[in-house]
Amino acid sequence: MPIATLNPFTGQVERTFDPHTDAEVDERIARADAAFGELRDTTFAQRGEWMRRAADLLEADVDECARLITIEMGRPIAAARAEVLKCAKGMRFYAEHAEGFLAPETLADPAAVNASRAGTRYAPIGIVLAVMPWNYPLWQVLRFAAPALMAGNVGLLKHASNVPQSALYLDTLFARAGFPVGAFQTLLIPASGVERVLRDPRVKAATLTGSEPAGRSLASIAGSEVKHVVLELGGSDPFVVMPSADVERAVGIAVTARNQNNGQSCIAGKRFIVHADVYDEFTRLFAERVAALKVGDPLDESTEVGPLATESGRDELEQQVADAVAKGATVLAGGTVPDRDGWFYEPTVLTGMTPEMRLHTEEAFGPVATVYRVADREEALAIANGTTFGLSSAVWTTDPDEEEWFADNLDAGAVFVNGMTVSFPELPFGGVKNSGVGRELAAAGIREFCNLKTVWKA
Repeated sequence: MPIATLNPFTGQVERTFDPHTDAEVDERIARADAAFGELRDTTFAQRGEWMRRAADLLEADVDECARLITIEMGRPIAAARAEVLKCAKGMRFYAEHAEGFLAPETLADPAAVNASRAGTRYAPIGIVLAVMPWNYPLWQVLRFAAPALMAGNVGLLKHASNVPQSALYLDTLFARAGFPVGAFQTLLIPASGVERVLRDPRVKAATLTGSEPAGRSLASIAGSEVKHVVLELGGSDPFVVMPSADVERAVGIAVTARNQNNGQSCIAGKRFIVHADVYDEFTRLFAERVAALKVGDPLDESTEVGPLATESGRDELEQQVADAVAKGATVLAGGTVPDRDGWFYEPTVLTGMTPEMRLHTEEAFGPVATVYRVADREEALAIANGTTFGLSSAVWTTDPDEEEWFADNLDAGAVFVNGMTVSFPELPFGGVKNSGVGRELAAAGIREFCNLKTVWKA
């Protein structure tokens, strides 16, 4: 993929960029290494001041950044604006809480380890390489960058090749706010250039959000170099609806959960697993409301679903739906590529899913929902857990016993009860199984790229 802005609404190339040469990449790594020498010696108070200033700059640029997001990957403008503001909130959260999250801990009874004093402290490790996707061009990056910089680390960003303008905006944001020059930089390189950067001894760790194959590739390189990684990969999140649920509300949230960001969200509800007692009501309302979504120009404030970010992604989704229909699935809404410019796919609802269908096991990265009828909670759980993914999940019930049962037994990094999955700075985020390793956000996220150091004194 060339490094270029290809407007998914028009299918036209807006701008192209030359990749950095090896010499330019080496210069940026050296600059990052020097910046780490400065940043690690600053105080949390100083870093917090810079981080708040960066959040202020981002908010001041909200309209510019939102437009960049929309033109580069098709996110409806209202949602793009909300993404920018969410980033600023997350940055301020870490400015406020980083010092507490990384505070030294003292052993209450040092004599138990034959010491006069013993405990732990956190120390930054250096340069962390971030390999990031296009679906949330700013939020995916800043939920790594804010805690990393507040911990005293520095970052190198290899962003997706179709959001270069978003990447270049981030290249200067933190220096503008006062952080040492080089503390956070963008590398305009293809995917093939990641290995060379990760094998550089000055680069100490990596984080990746993206596809399962990309995660496996990065992890294998990092493993051979004995470097730590955090991986947030795909998801095929279950959305379970039980008889006691408020069906009307569950449907409303389900429509949003599936179609947010044009359906291109790893934590979107994708498989809707509905108890037989409420199945007919749920599917009828769900299909009606999905069919009523406004699809169109993502720069129009009233648009609810825009184009998919890439033509190849749209084509893949079309093939997955065609495979399901050919094997017996029923289309209740959508199911086709509209006759218009841009990389659109109609918001779609499918029923009659069987294990032979690709959509039963693969992630649908677009506005396509699959609905399953189940007889009881055991069958619901079997379908929910019957995937190689385990990112997040949702369950709708007003039965306290069911709430706890699903929370205990769903194989996922998160369980949301009577709501849709949302990432919050205050809560850890990540998955199990093939959805990844490690955690982002909250205290867990800032500690991932720190050396937890034991200190013992006789």
